[in-house]
Amino acid sequence: MHGYEMIQEIAERSGGAWKPSPGSVYPTLQLLEDEGLISSESDGGKKLFSLTEEGRTAAEEGPEAPWEEASRGVDWEALSEIRQAGFGLMEAFGQVWKTGSKEQREKALTVINDARKKLYLILADED
Repeated sequence: MHGYEMIQEIAERSGGAWKPSPGSVYPTLQLLEDEGLISSESDGGKKLFSLTEEGRTAAEEGPEAPWEEASRGVDWEALSEIRQAGFGLMEAFGQVWKTGSKEQREKALTVINDARKKLYLILADED
């Protein structure tokens, strides 16, 4: 697999609970290659990575896959609702920011800042 494909695969296997950044994946791949656990070959200008026999043995003996732990106990329905609400909020804010007057933008910014504060107050069990 290519590094980008690995990022997408991890995100998919964890149900979106974990999507590693390229800045963490590519150095890790280099380290694993340096340790002889994976090998790479060029494929159309990209590196294609594969487990070596030593890497396959280490993977079988190692701990549970991190994406399984990341997705354990996740309420997928609630997570989807939260994402939709967040995307909807940002979409509305973006529309006000692009097309609204200066006064409307300031009001929208106040709403966003108030919402953020109210969310933290929920964690503090305050109304």
